Amino acid sequence: QVQLVESGGGLVQAGGSLRLSCAASGRIFSINNMGWYRQVPGKQRELVAGITSGSQTNYADSVKGRFTISRDNAKNTVYLQMNSLKPEDTAVYYCNANVRRSDTWSRGDYWGQGTQVTVSS
Repeated sequence: QVQLVESGGGLVQAGGSLRLSCAASGRIFSINNMGWYRQVPGKQRELVAGITSGSQTNYADSVKGRFTISRDNAKNTVYLQMNSLKPEDTAVYYCNANVRRSDTWSRGDYWGQGTQVTVSS
């Protein structure tokens, strides 16, 4: 099995900061791309930021210059530093990892359980 566990969500005022973490564990041989997505009720889940195994990054236009994604390959962990938060950033944030399993050798996408981020105005 492979598990992704997120932490760091919460309630913050507009202009504030939060740091999300997501640790992957289990039958992991390697992790390729990792990313953060978010979803609000009634809307599709959208990519916020992604990072490759070589630490190349990409961001949604709406968060460029405010959010920073990073990863620690030794800890199988991805982070999302969110600064200058806006009420429209309110959503459930999910981490995603493309994992090659050490037991089956299969590769697949895995998701965390989600963490709520609420930004008050």
